[in-house]
Amino acid sequence: MAEKLTDGAVVKPASTHVNKTGAWRSMRPVVDLEKCVKCYICIDLCPEGAISALPEKKGVQVDYDYCKGCGICSSACPQTAYTMVREEK
Repeated sequence: MAEKLTDGAVVKPASTHVNKTGAWRSMRPVVDLEKCVKCYICIDLCPEGAISALPEKKGVQVDYDYCKGCGICSSACPQTAYTMVREEK
């Protein structure tokens, strides 16, 4: 028998990290590490937790398995270190 769906059609809370959800995006963020000042605003604002800090404060990285391409990181970056590019499938 199928599980009953909850509000928002989420079967289990925090299942984003169990189910790779990045495959359906049409745009993806690309970070220019030369422009990144390591403020980490993008990490705090990413709704999917797809952005993390690189070791030794070298900037950030995007986990494209979970990034949905919403562009919040690009919009919020004070240094315009992100560029949204069309996803090539």
